[in-house]
Amino acid sequence: MLILSRKIDEKIKIGDDITITLIDVHGDQVKIGVEAPKNIKVFRQEVFDAIQSENKAAVVSSDSKQGAKSAIDAVSALSKLLKK
Repeated sequence: MLILSRKIDEKIKIGDDITITLIDVHGDQVKIGVEAPKNIKVFRQEVFDAIQSENKAAVVSSDSKQGAKSAIDAVSALSKLLKK
């Protein structure tokens, strides 16, 4: 893991297409901005973990009618998470 120190408004480049900007530090909360091409998906870790979990659950349960309903419910729950 690379650990970098940055001040507000300083940037970090990842490759040619991704820029991370330190926006604000307030107590124990840090706000960052991520500039990336639209084809690069950027998620908070907890959202990414939820997507992975729901995808695995959908595959396991897709063989039954109940599985199809569960997959629909999972997509609905995931949509709500992404709207936050």
